[in-house]
Amino acid sequence: MTRTFDFAVGRTNPETFPVDKMQLAAHVAIERESEALTNYPGRLGHPGLRAIMAARESEREGVSVDPDAIALMNGSMQAVTLIAEALTTPGDTVICEEFTYSGTIGAYRSLGIEMIGLPLDNDGMRVDLLKSTLDRLGSTRKPKFIYALTTYQNPSGTVMSKARREQLISIAEDHDIPIVEDNCYGDVHFDGVKPTALYALSDYAKIIYLCSLSKILAPGLRLGYLLARPPLLDQILARRHDAGGNYLAAAIVAELYREGVWGLTDQFNESLCVKKNLVVDGLADELDDICAWSNPAGGLFVWLRYPEDVDQKKLAKLAAARNVHFAPGANFHINNEDRPYLRLAFGHVPDEDIRDGIPILAQCIREARTSNALREFDNLYD
Repeated sequence: MTRTFDFAVGRTNPETFPVDKMQLAAHVAIERESEALTNYPGRLGHPGLRAIMAARESEREGVSVDPDAIALMNGSMQAVTLIAEALTTPGDTVICEEFTYSGTIGAYRSLGIEMIGLPLDNDGMRVDLLKSTLDRLGSTRKPKFIYALTTYQNPSGTVMSKARREQLISIAEDHDIPIVEDNCYGDVHFDGVKPTALYALSDYAKIIYLCSLSKILAPGLRLGYLLARPPLLDQILARRHDAGGNYLAAAIVAELYREGVWGLTDQFNESLCVKKNLVVDGLADELDDICAWSNPAGGLFVWLRYPEDVDQKKLAKLAAARNVHFAPGANFHINNEDRPYLRLAFGHVPDEDIRDGIPILAQCIREARTSNALREFDNLYD
């Protein structure tokens, strides 16, 4: 049987999915909520899960969160799209990271939004360039909002520093621009102190916060949520025409998390951290002389920079022939530009496949080079 090494798709570890606990939760939830299941959930969604997610946010961020400020979504991507539909019209401008989530890029393109990208460095979005960018755009192209993956950014895994978070809020508030903070990877946490969400750092009323259960629990549940204040919350939900999200999935997860979210979350993260370390250690063994890569404190991805002399088409062909799959950097660039980067997803990849697949990928990178020049960079962003 031919082995496939799939580092392309970002999803969590299927080996730790809590089958028995989920089955029990489903049995209890269906029996208890059979009547509610025969009705429409409404625009906010299951009240029990909203209360649990509000508690989750309050415990992590140290601020009080009102469950009625939370609207459950069919995954956080529904929130990404609804916000863009509510706040923009075709031709409008949005500021985001130069490299960002490919799903967001696709949604914004389909809505005719012009994306203005700020570069990344080791502290995330280059917020120090935001004010000059706004000045350059002027009043006629003033962004309708700023979209940022502040914590364990996709694809880079970077964490925006606290100083930059505060600077981002200050500049946005001074210019009366909403901020959309996508924290869908925030609970996939391995090391150090959990970064503080923007809404917990400021009373600025135009911060819109997104989170997800896809990355830490299961994407097939299609459960995410947005947190916002009126009137923005009402403006966004006015674009919702689906009569609410999946009430059954929400009821089951509410029962699963009835005693709290952190016990299961910590269990999931233990195995994910092992996988991340296997990727990072494998790269160190195989590519330390020619590449640089991230060592993220959370999230589901390692971001790798390879030499400029790598023929990207040849690399893709070599890797495909050896059943090694990865996501090329162009997928995450707002203008689809070919840059010497690739993203490695590790959450769902068996440990053995990581151990065996990284050396094969490394050999493909070496064979795709057009020279033997020494590495001309020391990190991901110089």
